[in-house]
Amino acid sequence: MRSRSLKRLFAAGLLLVGWWTTTISPDVWGQQETPRKAKTKITPAYPELARRMKITGVVKVQVTVAPNGTVKDARLMGGHPVLANAVLDVVKKWRFETGAETTENLEFRFDPTD
Repeated sequence: MRSRSLKRLFAAGLLLVGWWTTTISPDVWGQQETPRKAKTKITPAYPELARRMKITGVVKVQVTVAPNGTVKDARLMGGHPVLANAVLDVVKKWRFETGAETTENLEFRFDPTD
């Protein structure tokens, strides 16, 4: 039973950290402009765990944009997993101009000192 309680406490802690990171100002920069213009961009929050562990780096994501401008698919192409989850969560909410289905390559830089 003690193990179950610890798991629940850990899960609750992760939820709180996730909520808190969405309320702070992100330290992410360098989103690359793509041929297809993004109408709505959401900047990923710098994960608190990454901040505490002083994890920096670049996350590369390839997104498939549907003709209506929504993100149909997002694939991680490179980057630290802790940082990558923050990017993948928000890039799926981006909206692009309408047009033919395209594949866009995006790059996000995480650096807590900027």
